[in-house]
Amino acid sequence: MIYELRIYRTLPGRMPNLLARFNDHTIHIWARLGIQPAGFWTTLVGDSELNVLTYLIAWESLADREAKWPVFLADAEWIRVKTESEKDGPIIGNITNELLTPTKFSKMQ
Repeated sequence: MIYELRIYRTLPGRMPNLLARFNDHTIHIWARLGIQPAGFWTTLVGDSELNVLTYLIAWESLADREAKWPVFLADAEWIRVKTESEKDGPIIGNITNELLTPTKFSKMQ
């Protein structure tokens, strides 16, 4: 198992749009495509508490990610949802991601 840590920094005032897109659409598309989110967090205290969404995706392997992520990005429903959600302008200012492997003492394997 590997985990993908993704951090989205939204443009000012756009966090509600991002959260709605995930809640109403993205996680349902992922379920259809076999992509497994492991958790989502907003920042309670920190430098950017109003505009950061952090989440993890659980992948069976790097090959699993390499097979499924491009399918998601090319999915017609996702493209429609992304386009519609950005009709009033972009939501995301910056995205960072890291692929993580659990240590032998990690609760998440």
